[in-house]
Order: sequence, then C-alpha cells, then structure tokens
Amino acid sequence: MKLISLPAFTDNYLWLWQQDANAVVIDPGDAQPVLDALTHHGLTLAAILVTHHHADHIGGVARLHQATGAPVFGPAREDIPQPFTPVMEADQLTLMGHKVQVLDVPGHTAGHVAYFVPYAPQSPVLFCGDTLFSGGCGRVFEGTPAQMLASLDALAALPSNTRVCCAHEYTLSNLRFAAAVEPHNTALQTYTAHCQSLRAQGLPTLPAQLGTELQINPFLRTRHPDVQHAVAHHAGLSQTTRTDDVAVFAALRQWKNDFK
Repeated sequence: MKLISLPAFTDNYLWLWQQDANAVVIDPGDAQPVLDALTHHGLTLAAILVTHHHADHIGGVARLHQATGAPVFGPAREDIPQPFTPVMEADQLTLMGHKVQVLDVPGHTAGHVAYFVPYAPQSPVLFCGDTLFSGGCGRVFEGTPAQMLASLDALAALPSNTRVCCAHEYTLSNLRFAAAVEPHNTALQTYTAHCQSLRAQGLPTLPAQLGTELQINPFLRTRHPDVQHAVAHHAGLSQTTRTDDVAVFAALRQWKNDFK
C-alpha cells in the first residue's frame, strides 16, 4: 500500500492510495493531476472517495468518472456529482482488498464523512478531508462547535499509530497558532522543527501521526489544563465556562479564525 499526495491549487493534497496496479483517489478537486499520476504509474482507478461537497474536493469527480468509469462514493447528506453511491456512519466498503469504514464527522460541513482503513499494511490510515489537520482542524462552516468537537473526539479515539491524510498543507501555519496556545509544549516545539525541515526540502508534512497530534494539536487537547487556561485567558471565559468543553472549543476555534 502506497500513499501519494498530489499537490493541487494553492495548498490542497489529492490523495492517491495505490495498491499494486490499482488506485483509489480521495477528494479529487482537480482531475488532471490524478490522470497524470495514473498514467505515470500505470494505474487503474478503482474508486473515487469524497469527504464533503466543497469545490476543491469535488471539482474533478465528474471528469475522472467519465474518463475511468471508477465508481464514486460520497456523503449521503451532501450534494456530490452524480452518479455516486451515498455513504454514512457504519457503512463499510471493500476496496482493493481492504476494509474501509465510513465515519460521520460533521462540523466543517453538515454531512462531512471520513474514511478509515483499520487494517492497512504498516498502520491504519485515515482520510479525513477538512475535519482534522496537522496541528489544527477545519473551520466550522455548516455544523456547530458541538458537532465538530464530537467529530474530533471520534477521530482522536482511533489507534494512535493511524496515519492521518489531511487535505491541505496547513501544518506550519497551524503550528504557529498552536505555539501561541501552548508556548511551553516541548513536543510541539520538536514537531515544529521537524515540519519546518520537511517544508524546507519541498516535502509534505503529511501523513501526520495521530499519536503526535494528540500531543501537539490544541483542537485535540481542549480538555488539557494548559489549553483551557490559555483559551480562558484569551477569551475572558468565566470560571464556569472554562470547564464547558464546547464553550472552550468554540472559543479556541474563534481565536484561530482571528489569529494573524
């Protein structure tokens, strides 16, 4: 099993999951990089997976389906280019000999899903779209802070050795914010230096490791006393509110929205 991150637009990654002579693509916002990669590697496209309806994730779906005939799977509660097979929580796909579990992770959009490959070679793999980023999380556009927190909690409960395939190269900017929240987090400092080195070499910071994210990502650490204290101080939360998980998460997300 090979994971290939195909850069697209300004900072997107279109993930190509290769297994022998076949491949699955996740969130192909642009068809051309995918078609080029299929030709270059001599691959047949077995399926197209979509996490949510935003244009930078579905823009190439129709062309890829027409060019390859690959079936499309996408969130049942969102408007995905037809024809597609709707999927939701507890659905299970079998792709290229691997079981793929569908997880409902609303928040960024109302019907956002993620795809989890629990028995992938080496370690599990998560394709999480714009729900979880390395060092951050997606903006809450259509869902609620409570939904987004619940979605992140569900992803945080996956095995710590899970490889997290996020859809954007936002890592360094996310880590700058994380450092403002937890300036004394040594794991964060070490990880930041590692990611800076990767980007200096023109390499992606992804996939991330879920276990690392649990140590450095403030949006997975909203119940940690250091994060709670920082958020309460920044947002002026009352003593009661700072112990409200959703209120802390919402204030943290707003802090990130406004962060320069």
